[in-house]
Amino acid sequence: METRTATIERKTGETDVSLTLTLEGTGAGTRTTGVGFLDHMLDLLARHGRIDLDVQVTGDLQTGAHHTAEDTAIVLGQALDKALGDRTGITRYGAATVPMDEARATCTIDISGRPFTLFEADLPPGSTGGFEHELTEEFFRALANAAKLTLHLQVQAGTNAHHMIEAAFKAFARALREAVAMDPSETGVPSTKGTLTA
Repeated sequence: METRTATIERKTGETDVSLTLTLEGTGAGTRTTGVGFLDHMLDLLARHGRIDLDVQVTGDLQTGAHHTAEDTAIVLGQALDKALGDRTGITRYGAATVPMDEARATCTIDISGRPFTLFEADLPPGSTGGFEHELTEEFFRALANAAKLTLHLQVQAGTNAHHMIEAAFKAFARALREAVAMDPSETGVPSTKGTLTA
């Protein structure tokens, strides 16, 4: 099977993002965004999604982590979109529920070609490791839009923001891993339309 990989670079007046992704991976790579908690979440995404992921970001952190988080997600989504190609042979759908101590998150994904995000989480206000908790929704919305995913992500339980956000990232990673996997019984694009790219 051909390795599905992509490299994307995006430079704006707010951030400079360089990212390489390989879907057939083990979680290898380094993640350096300048936001410690975001790096940790990307490590989890790579490991539990079985994606090799190298991310290097320079951003205007003096204004907060918003631009860095959103632009990293945009580039990650663009890389996913590119690496998936025409979607021939993929499983398409993925779902996972992940507990993290008192927290629990559920994620369902359709690699549909139609960007949509339903994010439900009652996260405590504040920030962890330079990452404002409200950026969790912004991150996943930007990623789903750029990757053309239908994404439903719910944090169903929890009181500790770190645990709740970590459960969300792990659930997303596990669902994504399932959705991008090759289905040996699928000989074409898994859609009656014949396309999942638009």
